[in-house]
Amino acid sequence: MVAVTRKQAQERISELVKQLNDWAYRYYVEDQPTVEDYVYDKAYRELIELEKSYPELILEDSPTQRVGGQILSGFEKKEHEIPMLSLGDVFSKNELEQFDQRLSRVLAEKVNYSCELKIDGLAISLIYKDGVFVQGSTRGNGIIGEDITENLKTVKAIPLRLKEPITLEVRGECYMPKKAFAKLNKKREEQGLAVFANPRNAAAGSLRQLDTKITASRQLSTFIYYLMDPGKFGLKTQTDVLKQLHEWGFKVNLESRQSKSMKEIFKYIDEYQAKRTDLPYEIDGIVLKADNLVTHAIVGNTVKVPRWAIAYKFPPDEQETVVRRIEWTVGRTGTVTPTAVMDAVQLAGTTVSRASLHNPDYLKEKDIRLLDTVKLHKAGDIIPEVSEVVLAKRPADSKIVEIPTKCPVCNAELVHLDEEVALRCINPKCPALVKESLVHFASRNAMDITGLGPKVVEQLFAKQLINDVADLYHLTFEDLLKLDNFKDKSASNLLTAIDNSRHNSVERLLFGLGIRHVGAKVAKLLMAHFKSLTGLVAAGTEEIAQLDSLGQVIATSIVTYFDNTEVKKLVTELADAGVNLEYLGPDIGASVNADNYFNGKKIVLTGTLDQLKRAEAKEWLEANGADVLGSVSKKTDIVIAGHDAGSKLTKAEKLGIEIMSEQQFIEQMEVAK
Repeated sequence: MVAVTRKQAQERISELVKQLNDWAYRYYVEDQPTVEDYVYDKAYRELIELEKSYPELILEDSPTQRVGGQILSGFEKKEHEIPMLSLGDVFSKNELEQFDQRLSRVLAEKVNYSCELKIDGLAISLIYKDGVFVQGSTRGNGIIGEDITENLKTVKAIPLRLKEPITLEVRGECYMPKKAFAKLNKKREEQGLAVFANPRNAAAGSLRQLDTKITASRQLSTFIYYLMDPGKFGLKTQTDVLKQLHEWGFKVNLESRQSKSMKEIFKYIDEYQAKRTDLPYEIDGIVLKADNLVTHAIVGNTVKVPRWAIAYKFPPDEQETVVRRIEWTVGRTGTVTPTAVMDAVQLAGTTVSRASLHNPDYLKEKDIRLLDTVKLHKAGDIIPEVSEVVLAKRPADSKIVEIPTKCPVCNAELVHLDEEVALRCINPKCPALVKESLVHFASRNAMDITGLGPKVVEQLFAKQLINDVADLYHLTFEDLLKLDNFKDKSASNLLTAIDNSRHNSVERLLFGLGIRHVGAKVAKLLMAHFKSLTGLVAAGTEEIAQLDSLGQVIATSIVTYFDNTEVKKLVTELADAGVNLEYLGPDIGASVNADNYFNGKKIVLTGTLDQLKRAEAKEWLEANGADVLGSVSKKTDIVIAGHDAGSKLTKAEKLGIEIMSEQQFIEQMEVAK
């Protein structure tokens, strides 16, 4: 990037923030992208570089501030100035007519309504001062909610700065789009975690994450529909409120409609009951609100609900069908999942004959048997799910489903670790696992085999050149020339990278094996203690669990993994191929003395170091008793900052945390020798 002055940077940052926020508004709020992704990405990267050079110029509404990363200690309570009420529910058109008649009698006049979709999400409150978002909270019990401001800042549909410098409070619904819900549940199922029952639960769980990065990754969105004290802004109807909210920059649901008769309302209900499966978000009904805001003041509220609004709930779209068989499939991480195969039925506009049963515990909890009649619906209008067994229709010859003990792909023994709901295959040679495990094995923090990416791994398998990670070390130059786009140089480079990986310290190998709960940091801790893979394999659960408070879960996972016959064979094959099984790093904490400046401190490295590699600095700090973290919080003791340090340095300065330059760090390293 061309060098710029501070004044030039300030002007350009302001331009970029305004432009990027406008593009984001068109994309996330109006669903009408105005530029290609690469144009947005180019401008975003330019903003990041400018903010790195001038962190003091970062604006509150910069899109770079939405990525999360802050670790929260908990959520403070937030008392609502005016209670956040829930809505009364009705379940028939007749009940809607009765509601309309009551309201008309009280007002002695005909009532017009704002018809709005009932979004199945989590109610939120947003407060702005002079146009800047300052606080967001959950509904809670209606009187007291929880302050989730930092998490809400990561939701891209929520404007960090309004189009006008006004002070106000708005309320609405935070929800998870159907596609994001399906993606999240698929990922959780692969990880052996319990899946979310519906998008509403997923949204609620996402907003209450203490790690804001997790919230940011969940692709949440919002619809705002309520403005506190609308009279202050000269607004007279709910229709006007929605229009004004949109003009200020909030995302509102554009499917709302003003209706002047029950006939129009019933038409609206029928239309959206038919359309609901095609919407990108889940709805469970429609909401009627008296459109005239004066009506709200006249009829008021009960303790729990407003008298001027009502929710009509759609009947569930559910079908009965018969379970014919249960299939067990192996996911890419080894989770073994049961799937019910049923008589085909029409459900929410599609033909459905299969539904995931997620895990053995779910199967047992629902007590689903072969030949059972079950009720089927779509979670989030996307994922077919069995809601319950119709016990009255259970035949005498229904059969309890047997939980497998062997992998359906490789016939290896399956394991069910205590803290998991998933049944898991841990055979490193299982065809369902090997491709993914090889990509992880070659990754930078594992064996660091440059050039061995997913596409190359796919080809190696397709051409039957490898069956497991040990086979990598028997590949020849001629083998690699059989791959697409491989010439002499690329083949030679990959062989060199593979050969170099033989000499890594063994903690890289341990991490590369992909053992559940064993990340890079745990792998290093284990190998520094046991000195070799052989020493770890010989250790028992209790010995591992007692190591620096690793705990029973990690210990059980490790012992279970190495008890597998195929794993033992793989370790032997790796040793025979010349892969190092010894620990070559420093003794972590072995020579640490109480006077060491870094011992016991929480440290964050940020920016570019000139004299040291980041990995070297981290390794030295950990060897000298420090805990190296990835993000800055109040608990951080020291931030070591190289040049081009960005938001982490800015945050550390605001929190009054000790800042250390690279040169000061090197000087302290010399003192510690």
